Amino acid sequence: MMSGRIKHKVNHVSLVVDKSGSMQPHADQLVRVVDEFVKGLQEESDRLGHETRISLYAFDHEVQNLVWDMDVKHLPSLRGLYRVNNGATALIEAGVKSVEDLKNIWEGYGEHAFLQVVVTDGEENASGFAETGTMHIRMNTRRGSAHLQHWTDRIRTVMDELPDHWTSAILVPNSLAKRTAQEYGFPAGNIAIWDADSSKGVEEAIGTVKSAAAGFLQGREQGVRGTKNLFAMGQGLRTADVTANLDPLDAGKYVLLPVDQAAPIREFVTSSGQPYTTGCAFYELSKREKIQGGKQLAVAEKDKATGRLTGRVYSGPAARQLLGLPDAEATVKPGENPSYTVFVQSTSVNRKLVPGTKLLVLL
Repeated sequence: MMSGRIKHKVNHVSLVVDKSGSMQPHADQLVRVVDEFVKGLQEESDRLGHETRISLYAFDHEVQNLVWDMDVKHLPSLRGLYRVNNGATALIEAGVKSVEDLKNIWEGYGEHAFLQVVVTDGEENASGFAETGTMHIRMNTRRGSAHLQHWTDRIRTVMDELPDHWTSAILVPNSLAKRTAQEYGFPAGNIAIWDADSSKGVEEAIGTVKSAAAGFLQGREQGVRGTKNLFAMGQGLRTADVTANLDPLDAGKYVLLPVDQAAPIREFVTSSGQPYTTGCAFYELSKREKIQGGKQLAVAEKDKATGRLTGRVYSGPAARQLLGLPDAEATVKPGENPSYTVFVQSTSVNRKLVPGTKLLVLL
C-alpha cells in the first residue's frame, strides 16, 4: 500500500533594498522596516507550519545578492548586512534580476509561491549603466531617455509575464514614485508609500509590512498563491470566503446609519436614537488607519450593480484572519471591492466620523 506524501507550502520571498547614496539618512529606518517584515514572516510561518525561504538583494548602480533562498528562521538582522554606498539607483535592474534569479528555483515538489518586495526612497536613474560603462549618460538627454525606456519596457515585460503564483510589491517615498511604479508594472494594490523622514511614517511602514507578511501567508492557507492587493485590505475578499468563514448577523440586531456630519461617534449614535456602549459601533474603513490588536471587524455586502449596501452584514472571530490583519496593531488602507465594505470596531467615544460613510451599530 502506498503511503501519502505531504504537499507542504513553500514560500520564496525576495527582499530588494535600496543602498544608493540618498538612503544614508534613512538607513536605520530601512533596517527597522525590513527586520519587522522578516519577523512577521517568521512568526506567521511558524504559526501556519509553512516553509518560508528568503533572498536578499541590495542595489545602488550595481545589484548585489546578499542572501540566497535561506530559511527565514535563520536570517540575521539586516543591520549586519546592509551598507549604504554613494552610487545611483538601479531600481529596475534590481527588480528584474531578483525575479529572473528566483525563476531558477525548482518547483517540482511542494506548493510554491513567490513574493518580491522592493524598498526604495527614490526613482530609477542607473539601470544597465554598470554593465555598459555608460554612467556619464544623463536621463534628460536623448540617449539617456532611450536607455531608460529600454529598461522600463524590460521590467513591464517581466511583470506582465509573472505567473499567477508570483506577487511583486514595492514601497516608495511619495505619490509621484507610486505612479512611476505603476508604469513599471507593479499592481496599484501592491504599492505602498513609506515616509522615512518621520518616526510616524516609519511606524506606519512597519505596520504595513507586518500586515502584508501575515496577509500573504494567511492567503496561502486559503489557496491564494499570488495577489495584486498585498497592501489593500479587503480588496481580494470573495463571497465564497465570507460565507464559509463568517457568520451573518441577525438583521434585527444591528442598524447601518448614514454619516452626514463629522460628529464624535458616541454623540452621533445617541442623537440617532440608539444607546451607545463601548464597542457597539463599527466605522466604515474609508482611509488609511491604524487598527489595534483585538479590534473586531465586519464586512457589509454591496450590490455589484449599484455599489450600495444590501443590508447583509457578516462578522466573527475569523474576520481578522480572513482580511489578512494580524492580531497585533497594523496600519492598513481600504481596498476597492465591488462586493463588500469593511467595518472596524471603535472603542472610543470621541472618534470623528467621516461624512459620506456608514456606521454599523450593534443593538
